[in-house]
Amino acid sequence: QVQLVESGGGLVQAGDSLRLSCAASGGTFSRLAMAWFRQAPGKEREFVAHINWSGGATYYADSVKGRFTISRDNAKNTVYLQMNSLKLEDTAVYYCATRSGMAVITTPERYEYWGQGTQVTVSS
Repeated sequence: QVQLVESGGGLVQAGDSLRLSCAASGGTFSRLAMAWFRQAPGKEREFVAHINWSGGATYYADSVKGRFTISRDNAKNTVYLQMNSLKLEDTAVYYCATRSGMAVITTPERYEYWGQGTQVTVSS
């Protein structure tokens, strides 16, 4: 069983930056591909970013490409999401997730393990 705990959310203004962290335990972190998703009120959970086991390959949703950066520190069993130039529409609960396998999967139903989420609110 893999346990995931997100942190770093908060209330920021449009244009600000925020870094989310996701600490993993209970598995071999360095073998896990990791992903970030988000869910805004009244909307479905959507894919944000994916990183492979080594950190050498990343993939982003078009809506965040160029503004968000996913990274990982395998020595700390932690994956990060650096969010720059935040927009009002980035307001959501952000979740980290992992699954067996290395393929880039953007469908949340395919992920086996989830954190509890961290709230990001962007105000004008």
